[in-house]
Parts: sequence; C-alpha cells; structure tokens
Amino acid sequence: MPLHWKLVIDCTDPHRQAAFWAAALEYMLEDHGPLVTRLLAAGAVGPDATTEVDGRPAWRTLAAVRHPEDPFDPASDTGLGRRILFQAVPEPKQAKNRLHLDVHPGPGERTATVTRLEALGATVLHHVDQPGGAWTVMQDPEGNEFCVH
Repeated sequence: MPLHWKLVIDCTDPHRQAAFWAAALEYMLEDHGPLVTRLLAAGAVGPDATTEVDGRPAWRTLAAVRHPEDPFDPASDTGLGRRILFQAVPEPKQAKNRLHLDVHPGPGERTATVTRLEALGATVLHHVDQPGGAWTVMQDPEGNEFCVH
C-alpha cells in the first residue's frame, strides 16, 4: 500500500509562507481555527501554542495549504491529499535547497506566471534555456528556490 505524504518546509514565518504559496499555487489556505479553539477550550493546548491570523486562531508555528480538489478533514480543515505544511524553525536558511518545487503553468504561460509570482513577493534568480527545456529559477519570500517551467 502506498504511503501518504506531505511536503514540510522549514521557515521563519509559516503564515506568510503559507499565504504566498496558497496564492502562488492557487491552493486553499487551511483554516485550523475551529480545531485550535476546541483544543484550547478542552485544555489540550495552551495559549502559547497559538496566535491570531486574519482574526482567526491559528497554530503559532504551523500553517498549511492544500489542493482545492483533494479531500480534507472537515473537523480540522487538514488536507488529506496534496498538501504543504510550513513549520517555524529558529535557524535561518543556510544554503541552496536540496529539494524544491517545480511549478508548471500551461503552455506559453511561463512569463505571465513569473510576473504574477513576483507581484506576490517572489524573486527571479535567473532564466535557463537549454536544449532540454527552458525555465525560470525563482525564490519565495524566504529565499527558498523553486522553478517555473
């Protein structure tokens, strides 16, 4: 039986990263507010584990995005399919990523997608044009590399 997985990205600000990637990928930003509220009321977590984001309770060190067409748990809004979890870590990014996302817009849409992602806070590092293909290497707002093909 295949394993279920999610991609976890270490970062400084999980809520900013989740907002960027939700907009970049056109994914759903998970709303853990109802779950956080229930766990706080039950005394299962303390207020130090939470924060407020856009007027809703949220986990202080975690935020996630999910594909809008994939299943999710309605009690927690946690995605059960394609999902990226952002977790706060104390240390900053040190070097080039060993793993990165490739974003594939439709044919002829790379330039428009790069422009849209720049408006969201991404930065172009360089363009690659090789016999095997062309793509743009970018960085998200925290400096994580990704490619637009």
